[in-house]
Amino acid sequence: MTHSAPDTREQASAQLPALHLLCNLGWRYLSSAHCLALRGSTREVLLLPRLIETLQSRRFDYKGQTYPLSPSGIDQIVRELSALPLGDGLLAANERLYQLLTLGITVTEFMPDGKKHQPTIAVIDWGDAAHNLWDITEECEVLSTHGTHTRTPDIVGYVNGLPLVVIETKRADAGHAGKSMVAEAVSQQLRNQRAEEIPQLFAYAQVLLAISLTEARYGTTHTPAKFWARWRDEQVDQAQLSRLKNLPLPAATRDALLADKPAPLRAYCQTLWAKPMLPTEQDLLLAGLLTPARLLEVLRGFVLFDRKVGKIVARYQQFFGIRALLAQIRTRRPDGGRQGGVLWHTTGSGKSFTMVFLTKALVLDTALTQCRVLVVTDRTDLEAQLSRNFISGGAFGSAVGTKKEGERSKATTGRDLARRIGQGSERITFSLVQKFTTAAKLPECHNASADLIVLVDEGHRSHGGETHERMRKALPNAAYLAFTGTPLLKNEKAANKFGPILHAYTMQRAVEDQTVAPLLYEERVPELEVNAAAVTRWFDKITAGLSDAQSADLKKKFASKRAIYGAANRIELIAWDIAAHFNENIKPLGLKGQLATDSKRDAIRYKRALDETGLVTGAVVISPPDTREGNSDVDEDTLPEVQKWWKQAITDQRLDPQEYERQTVRDFGGDGDPDLLIVVDKLLTGFDEPRNAVLYIDKPLKGHNLIQAVARVNRLHDAKRYGILVDYRGILTELDTAVRAYQDLETRTQGGFDVADIEGLYQAISTEYRRLPALNARLWAFFDGLASHDDPEQFRQRLSPRFVADEEGADYDERQKLRDDFSAVLTEFGLCLQTALSSRSFFEDAAFPDALIDRYKHDLRFFSGLRRTARQDAMETVDYSIYEEQIRKLVDKQVIGREVRESSGAYVVHELGKREDPQTWSEEKTRNEADLIQTRLRKTIEQELASDPYAQKVFGELLREAIAEAEAMFDHPLKQYAVFKAFEQRLEVRQIPSIPVALADNPHASAYYGAILLELGEDAMHAKSAAETAHLADLALTIDGVVRTAIAENSLNLHSIESQIRQTLLPPIFDLVGLDHAKAIVEQVVHITRIGLSRT
Repeated sequence: MTHSAPDTREQASAQLPALHLLCNLGWRYLSSAHCLALRGSTREVLLLPRLIETLQSRRFDYKGQTYPLSPSGIDQIVRELSALPLGDGLLAANERLYQLLTLGITVTEFMPDGKKHQPTIAVIDWGDAAHNLWDITEECEVLSTHGTHTRTPDIVGYVNGLPLVVIETKRADAGHAGKSMVAEAVSQQLRNQRAEEIPQLFAYAQVLLAISLTEARYGTTHTPAKFWARWRDEQVDQAQLSRLKNLPLPAATRDALLADKPAPLRAYCQTLWAKPMLPTEQDLLLAGLLTPARLLEVLRGFVLFDRKVGKIVARYQQFFGIRALLAQIRTRRPDGGRQGGVLWHTTGSGKSFTMVFLTKALVLDTALTQCRVLVVTDRTDLEAQLSRNFISGGAFGSAVGTKKEGERSKATTGRDLARRIGQGSERITFSLVQKFTTAAKLPECHNASADLIVLVDEGHRSHGGETHERMRKALPNAAYLAFTGTPLLKNEKAANKFGPILHAYTMQRAVEDQTVAPLLYEERVPELEVNAAAVTRWFDKITAGLSDAQSADLKKKFASKRAIYGAANRIELIAWDIAAHFNENIKPLGLKGQLATDSKRDAIRYKRALDETGLVTGAVVISPPDTREGNSDVDEDTLPEVQKWWKQAITDQRLDPQEYERQTVRDFGGDGDPDLLIVVDKLLTGFDEPRNAVLYIDKPLKGHNLIQAVARVNRLHDAKRYGILVDYRGILTELDTAVRAYQDLETRTQGGFDVADIEGLYQAISTEYRRLPALNARLWAFFDGLASHDDPEQFRQRLSPRFVADEEGADYDERQKLRDDFSAVLTEFGLCLQTALSSRSFFEDAAFPDALIDRYKHDLRFFSGLRRTARQDAMETVDYSIYEEQIRKLVDKQVIGREVRESSGAYVVHELGKREDPQTWSEEKTRNEADLIQTRLRKTIEQELASDPYAQKVFGELLREAIAEAEAMFDHPLKQYAVFKAFEQRLEVRQIPSIPVALADNPHASAYYGAILLELGEDAMHAKSAAETAHLADLALTIDGVVRTAIAENSLNLHSIESQIRQTLLPPIFDLVGLDHAKAIVEQVVHITRIGLSRT
């Protein structure tokens, strides 16, 4: 039997299969000739007969009766749709059409009673796809603007006679090596939109596709090539898609489709369609975007016109993310309030526009159209950015809002915010979260309506404490939706303040989709030399008057790496390295960069050092310095370094700090200076500039702050293949840990599971805030008997040192214990109050009115200040400020930078933490990977096993053994890596031979069994019979049940939880192991429980 290879030419592999599927999706095929006849000529692009047929079916109401459009009304609509203003540019014409389609067209009708009526007619029936006409044609020849030539798009999709879809198809295997044919199709689409080509077609087009067998992309009018996106349908039914692809066409449609094709092509298609076919990439895009009902949903709710970036059609993650949010908002809690959650879309993937899409969706959803929106952020620059996006994106109800609308939408003060919440009717309000501190204290700041949607940008930053809970109290039934690129990981504050992660779009997925640029990491190590002898002589001299403890404390402060990192010579060394790297690799491409520094002083030093190179220009963007600190003289020459720079650069130039920052950022986005922005904390989150291509890091970063910072350079730009990270601080381990942690979080959430549900037992409890009155009373008890509580000196004297002689005549401070006890109680009170202020139930508890809360906060401030004063009186602390300038001068003089050692290679950031083949690694990479695993292991054992002391002990000992084993294999890095990798896999599954198999799937019961092991001793446990061991395993399960019950019944009070555990567990454990062992085991259980609860 002979076989013939598939035909991979464009018509056979892409164009005809696309038409075949579109027909099965519900489109009607029109031949090129039939379509041209309906158009009238190649100059026309509308199918007027089909448009008129649609309009003849439209109806409007007048005085209780339904009427069809008159010929005059139809003619008015046809004229409106035929006269798009191309003179104002293609995008303006396209936007005008979009307004006509979404808002409808108003016509004038003369009614039977002689009166004039002006109904608004919907050209498209958005609610029912079947009430529209769906036509698809191929080889649609269109005459150019000047009539000199024609262009022929491969496929055009008409909805009610309007060409809303234009598709270019390509064969997958043509073109140059390494160059996608779909890229050529995108290029054709962009060319055809030019003024001298066929813009009259693209004035109507809303969705543009470039497809082939193996790749498919979509965009809209004026979408730059780099922003054409792929479509991943998260709700695709593969079986249904396969059925549609293989569904035979009606004979008439099939014959029409093949009628004008060459005989060999007709025969090939008939043979191909007669056998099972597998869905391709182009099928996924066509079915995901051009199914009639889906296309209407996308066009109506997921298209924006933005003043800055032009026209935007949503990416798939925005589309499905909004769907998930809407489903959650529609869900009600038992108390009637709306449900909330978290949208996790990686930084750079368009979160602010997603927020605009959501606001638009709320208007269109009949069940939610009455909802008002409050947009909350924590920084004025982010508030301004979001406001701009909402205005220009059409969230205010019109296509583009005015600047005045945007300004009116911002809550200007806490009182204004309170009014808007309690009495306002504004559809959209923007506010800084900090305004709730003032607003929440006003009586009008309360609204129990469930028709309020609170959108929180980067919800992890400022929503872990009192301000967030005051917001919750003011709006108890609102839906709270947090938008973040870096959700909080476990063990971080307020991980579930907003509810479950409803939709996730991670860095890995965004890089795969080419939504953001991949990141390359390179480490460059500054080699330093410290004059140890000179440093020692200085310390001996300067600390002569200090105690041994104080001297040691000062030396410890100096010895910290942070002191060394700020050395002037080190900064000069790195500045030259940055300037050379930027000048050679970044500047020729017309791109820019950022330098993240550890302090304002370092930023200013870098600015000066970079200026001295003459190779690059830099601008410092920092917050104003505190002019109250660091002054020792009225002479301006003695001003602290940061204040002096600020005065010279900002104050003396009569610059407004905010305008200086705005202008610097605008300049950075242009072709001229500056090349580099030098920052400390500003612009490391929420800063979006596509030209920003490299981040030089001389600052300790970790966790979500690190991921936020590195994402500053991941925006797409034509000249940028990668965003580059150059590290002078050695943060690779932290970067690897952060990337791996977010990959693990993606796995656990699986697109919508609450992290807390997966972690198991320890759900968030409200707090132990009922202990506050007793703790506050204990604080005040230290000062019983004072003649006046209004005199701060009397408080001070109560704690001041009083030296008396002991029995042997030696002096001691009899108030030392008093100060220690006072400090311990104050710490406990402060922690309790901090936890209370993060609890919703605390603010809802009538026993704690605002006046009492304010008094507690005032007490904490006063007593904390008193503690500092008392420590100074007792000389328990050293005022380091008097030494700081001397230390800086010493560091600048004695720390010498030799050279910057370059890394032998770079890491692709999104690949960190992924499984690779170690056999292919270089020796250096293998050693680095082994070091990364070792660091992760230490961190896991120290932190994640803190609630399982026995497992922590066992794995700690095993790690020490593994390190010793690896050190013996120094010349064999691959074996070293294998040792640590095997250990990591064992740690992940918690394999401990001493723990019974029956407890393997219950980590809490395993921890309690480990507590028994620790107390009784492993030798004693090994000597027990199988029956005795089984009894102890059952005891561990009993303990687990008791702890769960205690938490459930006493969720407001940690003290009650511990008391119930002790009372319930002591008798059964005593029966098995005796009183002393029982008490120790119970205390271990309490300790484990306390650690578990502290992590929520």
